[in-house]
Amino acid sequence: MGEMEAKLQMYLKAMMKNKGSDLHLKATAIPKTRVHGELKTMGKEFMTATMMENLAKEILTPDQYQKLVDDRQLDFSYVIGTEGRFRANFFYQMNGLSSVMRIIPIKILTLEDLKLPPVVADFAEIPRGMILVTGVTGSGKSTTLAAIINRINETQAKHIITVEDPVEFVHPDKMCLINQRGVGEDTHSFADALKAALREDPDIILVGEMRDMETIEIGLHAANTGHLVFSTLHTLDAKETIDRIIGTFGAEEQPRIRLALASVLEGVLSQRLIPTIDGGRAAGIEILKKTSRIEQLIAEDRDSEIPDALAEGKDIYGTQTFDQALLDIFNNGKITKDMALEYATNPSDMLLKMQGVGKGALAQKESDEPAEVFDFKDLEEDGD
Repeated sequence: MGEMEAKLQMYLKAMMKNKGSDLHLKATAIPKTRVHGELKTMGKEFMTATMMENLAKEILTPDQYQKLVDDRQLDFSYVIGTEGRFRANFFYQMNGLSSVMRIIPIKILTLEDLKLPPVVADFAEIPRGMILVTGVTGSGKSTTLAAIINRINETQAKHIITVEDPVEFVHPDKMCLINQRGVGEDTHSFADALKAALREDPDIILVGEMRDMETIEIGLHAANTGHLVFSTLHTLDAKETIDRIIGTFGAEEQPRIRLALASVLEGVLSQRLIPTIDGGRAAGIEILKKTSRIEQLIAEDRDSEIPDALAEGKDIYGTQTFDQALLDIFNNGKITKDMALEYATNPSDMLLKMQGVGKGALAQKESDEPAEVFDFKDLEEDGD
């Protein structure tokens, strides 16, 4: 192991010890880590451009390093034995190389561990169609998908093919046979792997991201021919998700795609993470579940009516808007009133619904405690 890789592993282990999610290394800057959504400085040492180049050369294969030099950026996976897996990226910026490494938990959390609404478990029982998990980067999409796949793996005998960039959660075969393919390592693209998957006798296909028109088209076809297709999009809610998919296509193709989506879309989970009173984060989830009304609204280009349909279906179908989820989190005493209003889609409506809620259990912490100090000396002595 080279000098820079050893230093990298020290930072990564310190990040894991302090429950961080992302490590940021930049030429000319002190390393930082994201803890509960906020960037924290790690130590006092500045990374130089030479140090970052040496790090890339030490942890990448010659082919990977050449691709980084040619493309000026590179996605890859990094593993520390059995201790940690990371989704990693190198990219050039004006002062040299930078890198971001996001931790991929070794343990796959269950739906119960994540405290997701009970209706989410229903998505593991659907035999065919398309289910989308959406949200901004870092909102927990991959974690939720992994929990749903894990539930299927523990309860059904199915063949699952995943196509990811890169492979994140590693699923051992339980009741299912699971083949996981990484873009760039095991296949050239999502579209290539998805086309091939249709000839590989899958029951379930997980596509890491619906990135382009071809991938969406093949995904809709797969869902329409009896497969269950899971995927993600970087959209904020169900309405935007539907608009994004349809808007990817030209005007002449949109009516056909709209009808196809209305037919196969079984559910949309749209996640956002909200800072909590205790310093953590809680997941607020908008849930769209297929009903005859939802299918009709999509088919008839009445997307603006979808939020009302989700709100009205909360007690009957388990659907909900993000603001309904946010209000539940607030009423459970996990977030402050100000935070609920800041994150609400409709703050004025949220304020009206909050009237009469007790304040005692919802008071903000009296003081902000400093974050845990990163003590690398102790880390080295412990051998963590």
